[in-house]
Amino acid sequence: MGTKVLPIPEDEKIFVQETEDGRCYWLPTGEEYKCVVTSPKKGSKLKGLKSFIVYQLTPTFNNIQVSRRYKHFDWLHERLQAKYCFIATPPLPDKQISGRYDEQFIEHRRTQLQEFVDYVCRHPILSRSRVWQHFIMCTDEKRWKAGKRQAEKDELMGVNYFNAIHCSDMAVDAIKIDIKTDSFSRFITGLDPVVKNFMAMSTDQGKKYQNLYKRELQKIGQSFIALGHALESDCPGRSTLTNALRRTGEVYNDIGRLYEEQPRLDWEPLADKFHIYRGVINNFPDVISIHKSAVQKKKDCERLVTEHKMEPQELRELSRRTDVIARSLMAEETHFQSEIDIHVNQSMKNHLVEQIGFYQKIVSKLEEALAAYNA
Repeated sequence: MGTKVLPIPEDEKIFVQETEDGRCYWLPTGEEYKCVVTSPKKGSKLKGLKSFIVYQLTPTFNNIQVSRRYKHFDWLHERLQAKYCFIATPPLPDKQISGRYDEQFIEHRRTQLQEFVDYVCRHPILSRSRVWQHFIMCTDEKRWKAGKRQAEKDELMGVNYFNAIHCSDMAVDAIKIDIKTDSFSRFITGLDPVVKNFMAMSTDQGKKYQNLYKRELQKIGQSFIALGHALESDCPGRSTLTNALRRTGEVYNDIGRLYEEQPRLDWEPLADKFHIYRGVINNFPDVISIHKSAVQKKKDCERLVTEHKMEPQELRELSRRTDVIARSLMAEETHFQSEIDIHVNQSMKNHLVEQIGFYQKIVSKLEEALAAYNA
């Protein structure tokens, strides 16, 4: 429960703000910023024996570019999870061995990493983390390696980090906290399979657009073209009709290509967004369990005090730490709910805008085909 006393550097302190109605928030300690992931390119070492993809990251607060590989992201993710046990860390894209250097895969991986980076940048605590700042700012190889070693030796991590969290000294209402925690836990449990299913549906739709729907539309197109050729062979004077049929077939082929290209604009971004939220949701039970363990320990200590096996002062100190853990959990819950309210809303709007544009293109193509019959 964070009993080890460690020196707390100023930039490692975390503040929880509490409203009159008991809602807790992470207090931002700096200006908001973004970080762009761009220009993935193939790199190699050991005279070409080892190949990898390098991504460029550019934070908006300094516009200085750094190069990072997926394995660096993997290392960062491990550090963030180890250091911030009270934060539901967003996931990285799934690892893939085959097709790693396929151009389409590389670009999709870049957009997935961008989703991860965006979530971290929006988080009031993760975005100010020393290890994250080192990751997006360090351009010198020697300093990069030294910073990695320092992060790996960091003692201010896990439950010890609760010592760095500053919040109200007022005792929390244990009953209200239990009710809120149980309610949020049920919310997360119910949300998990739904988000998993939604992500699978989005991925499935993207694949169907690129394969099944495209193939079906090309079949339709070939049927119209074949009909045009067949009618033309009997009566060359039917040129208006046969040309229109061929044009209709070409239009359906064009629509098939539109289906193939569309998922990167709507279904893939939606699946990538929900991959992030699914990972965050999966991490919440661990965050909640820290709070529940602390509450149980407090109850055990209260019993020890009544049995005169523990000093009341020790219980007061333990109660204070339990309250810090409770407020940290509530602050993280608030952040996640804000994420859902703002960014899922925006994702759905973006998706529908792209879908409307897509079907408008299809209507336009079909109108072209119709016009050919009136020529």
